[in-house]
Amino acid sequence: MFEHLLQGIVESLVFSLVGVIVFGAAFLGIVKVSPFSLKKEIEEDQNISLGIIIGSVIIGLSIIIAVSIN
Repeated sequence: MFEHLLQGIVESLVFSLVGVIVFGAAFLGIVKVSPFSLKKEIEEDQNISLGIIIGSVIIGLSIIIAVSIN
């Protein structure tokens, strides 16, 4: 019983780490592909629509990663 619980915890940690790595790589890809500085547009220029779009992409990536891990 304890081995089964420990195996589940280890698998959860590994899948969480893989998910965070994939999410980070996808976000860095978005930053590299965009023709402008996301940080400048969101922080300095107060571009709310870009923030909403990036937030939507982040949520979409998170859902895709969660479903693929599950």
